[in-house]
Amino acid sequence: MKIGIIGAGNIGGNLTRRLTALGHDVSVANSRGPQTLSALAEETGATPVTVGEAPRGAEIVVITIPLKAVPDLPSGLLDQAADDVAVIDTGNYYPRQRDGRIAAIEDDGLTESRWTERQIGHPVVKAFNGTYAQDILDRPLPPGAPDRMALPVAGDDEAAKRKVRDLIDALGFDTVDAGGLDDSWRQQPGTPVYGLRGGVGAVTKALAEASPERTAEFRG
Repeated sequence: MKIGIIGAGNIGGNLTRRLTALGHDVSVANSRGPQTLSALAEETGATPVTVGEAPRGAEIVVITIPLKAVPDLPSGLLDQAADDVAVIDTGNYYPRQRDGRIAAIEDDGLTESRWTERQIGHPVVKAFNGTYAQDILDRPLPPGAPDRMALPVAGDDEAAKRKVRDLIDALGFDTVDAGGLDDSWRQQPGTPVYGLRGGVGAVTKALAEASPERTAEFRG
């Protein structure tokens, strides 16, 4: 597949490494410009591009940038993506540590990914937000392996969610359907599943035990 990755930090960089190794055609972008991605491109064979170019023709686009930077993404970002593009949002809201207070999340009760979806004007699938970046490299296992990790995946577009879950399976991880985007608070920071290195059963249990009350650490 043709995949565009916006953000070349820990998650974006390691997804670039794994997805190119699986044979996908990966374009990667960051806020500082393609000239800063030469080392990652040389290592992986990915194509360094501008943020606006990353989605061009892509069947999957991964947005893995700080939440506070989402409104700065170019308008019409996904206009040149494939018609059935699935957009993965890996983002988390860290009001105290990084993002500042976002009223629509805290006062209006939007889930973090619903807020991101509204900023970019396109449905998103929430995945990888509670995954340790190093695990993307170190912990993949074949289907059926007893210790295979599972990742929660939330989204409203069932076809897009299936595409994302299939991609995660190919990367070496099981998935658990975490419901629609309005249910994605169950995997936000401070919930039992956030950072959990568990299998399908453990992830399913953790999602069920989540509370919609945002913990103090993650309130602005």
